[in-house]
Amino acid sequence: MPAVRPRLRVAASAVVTAAWMAGLAVPALAQAPSGGPKPAPAMPEPKSVQPAMPQPGDAFGEEVTLPDRTIVYLKGHTNWDTAFDTLLDAFKSLNDYLAKQNVKPAGPYLTIYTETDDTGFSFQAAATIAQPLANPPKGDIATDKGPSGKALKFVHRGSYDSMDTTYEAITNYLDDRQLEAKDLFIEEYASDPAKSDPNNLVVNIYVPVK
Repeated sequence: MPAVRPRLRVAASAVVTAAWMAGLAVPALAQAPSGGPKPAPAMPEPKSVQPAMPQPGDAFGEEVTLPDRTIVYLKGHTNWDTAFDTLLDAFKSLNDYLAKQNVKPAGPYLTIYTETDDTGFSFQAAATIAQPLANPPKGDIATDKGPSGKALKFVHRGSYDSMDTTYEAITNYLDDRQLEAKDLFIEEYASDPAKSDPNNLVVNIYVPVK
């Protein structure tokens, strides 16, 4: 089965993934014998590579039902290296549009991934609305029904870049249970990505399964 999110630029080893899921520290590499040649010093890992430790009550594989809801969204495509900045720009444009319509989002912002590959992804940057729009959107902004139905919920804490490790853990979870994800997954930003510390995001990840 293909990875849910095939980015994994900094692929996590099985040891790292298992340690993160268990809330344990990753063991340090063994030192070379004192009499032999010393290995070259390892390059320091970026601070954002690993997600924050999960907190008690964080979902990981919880079965949920996504409700029927109406969304307003902006479609786009980006590569992985500029993904977070692209999404922030999309949410800003969406927020500006809703403000002009005098409509407030009825829930957290969403990223709906509609297609992914090793270089980038297509997405819908979306907001849920509780009331119909007086003027239907035009151009890149549209309105539609959001994804609904049964899905598995996972919680990510940390930076957007560190989600690679979370998604690898999700892929392992699905593989272990012989579950197949649909060609769609959703990120719900429990903390506003435009206002929160980018290294301390809280993101609910929903994976619809076949």
